[in-house]
Amino acid sequence: MLSTAITLAAETAEHDAPAVSPYVIGAVALGLLLVLLLAVVSFGGGREHS
Repeated sequence: MLSTAITLAAETAEHDAPAVSPYVIGAVALGLLLVLLLAVVSFGGGREHS
């Protein structure tokens, strides 16, 4: 198991740069989660708490 992890880490270390910046992926994920949060809040707006 450890040798597999070391081999995988060595293979990924050889690559120069990722195709998509991690900041772009993070921004897209954050935007998606915020849109979903707004959708949940808008669907539940005006209802009494149970």
